Amino acid sequence: MASPSQSGNDSGLLAREAAGDNAHAYSVSEISNALKRVVEDRFGHVRLRGELSGVKRAASGHLYCALKDEKAVIDGVMWRGNAGNLAFRPEDGLEVIASGKLTTYAGRSKYQIVIDTMELAGEGALLALLEKTKARLEGEGLFAASRKRPLPFLPDRIGVVTSPTGAVIRDILHRLADRFPSEVLVWPVLVQGQDAARQVSEAVRGFGALPESGPMRRPDLLIVARGGGSIEDLWSFNEESVVRAIAESPVPVISAVGHETDTTLADFAADRRAPTPTAAAEMAVPVRIDLAGFIADLAHRQQKCAMRPVSLGRERLAARSERLPQPGSLLQPQMQRLDEASEALRCGLQDRAVEARERLQSDAARLSAPLLRQRFREARTALANTRLAPRLIVQRIARKGELLDNQSRIFASLDPKAPLQRGFALVRDGEGTLLTSEQQAVQADALAIEFKDGTLRVGQQSSRPTTPAPRTKPRTPKKDGPPENRGQQDLFG
Repeated sequence: MASPSQSGNDSGLLAREAAGDNAHAYSVSEISNALKRVVEDRFGHVRLRGELSGVKRAASGHLYCALKDEKAVIDGVMWRGNAGNLAFRPEDGLEVIASGKLTTYAGRSKYQIVIDTMELAGEGALLALLEKTKARLEGEGLFAASRKRPLPFLPDRIGVVTSPTGAVIRDILHRLADRFPSEVLVWPVLVQGQDAARQVSEAVRGFGALPESGPMRRPDLLIVARGGGSIEDLWSFNEESVVRAIAESPVPVISAVGHETDTTLADFAADRRAPTPTAAAEMAVPVRIDLAGFIADLAHRQQKCAMRPVSLGRERLAARSERLPQPGSLLQPQMQRLDEASEALRCGLQDRAVEARERLQSDAARLSAPLLRQRFREARTALANTRLAPRLIVQRIARKGELLDNQSRIFASLDPKAPLQRGFALVRDGEGTLLTSEQQAVQADALAIEFKDGTLRVGQQSSRPTTPAPRTKPRTPKKDGPPENRGQQDLFG
């Protein structure tokens, strides 16, 4: 009899294989590998169109992302070798077409696409990538107007980054030769294709790395040029490496990429944008003939400016000389006055001589010898009769004697040593300075007391005497004598 567990119930505690059962129990690895082979065999090469999401570049160089549309999403991976050959920088939101094969990832039981190549899905996606790159670099300040540098007026050496075989370099050289011949250094690069961005950025940095002096010195100006083309043809000049190289260049840069309607990010990073390569050559140097004419005009203007004061001075001198009077007319009044003065002098001298002759003739009679002898005798008699009065001399001597007596009394009253005769004394310190107070006497090291008959020198033993000196009783004036002399006696006797 069968057990209840074996009748009417296929499930049990232990897994058993029934006889004739073809449902083999696969392991997880076996089923994963089987699925991998099926998927890879069925979808060995596919092209997927979708929007990039979750773009991430690992430290190993591999690129991980996801492709999505409105209803589904699929993971994608791009190995380092293929990721390094991308012509653009993958970012979230870009619509791309990825080519590769589908496979599964057993570690997560997910299927994914291994991408071999990736391209932008149309010009719209390319323009979207361009706008995103522009906004990001502009946010870093690479396109700021404050970073723009002025171009040198007359560069001695010009560096050109362009293709050496195209018509661009010929147009630039021809235009430079017509305007102002200059030394040109050409750095040949690819201007289109996968490696063009790297070569252009290396050329710009290479020119900036040259020394400032020497035979192979750094150029004074750079021209990054390319002819016209589609947005795909000009895309190398939108690459971030080229934009950063131009922005970091120590040499001023003119961007001349494409035609006048073409615009690249290199134009925003350069110090000046030229609509065409020919226009870039025109910006780089002035026209030599125009410059020579301008210099000649400046020289002519300088000469005119230098001669202008001279001509103005001549005109002013001529105008003022015409207003000046003639020299003869200036001297006529003075000449007339000189004539009048000469005539007056002649007449005056004649009159003076006549008067002197008449006076001499009149005095000649008074100067006769008998008259002079008479006048001499009269003068002698007057002198003999003149006597000096002794009273006058005596009065003069008396006045002088009184004046001398007054001066003597004043001198005696002002003599500082006169009081010494009446018992007073003069006190001096060791250096001979006269002391007038007790404080000065106490502070002195030695004292010299001068009396009427000599000087007593005293050396102090203490700062202040212990016993005060006795005071002298004031003298009583004598009763005898006239009443007017009974008061205080005269200090000077």
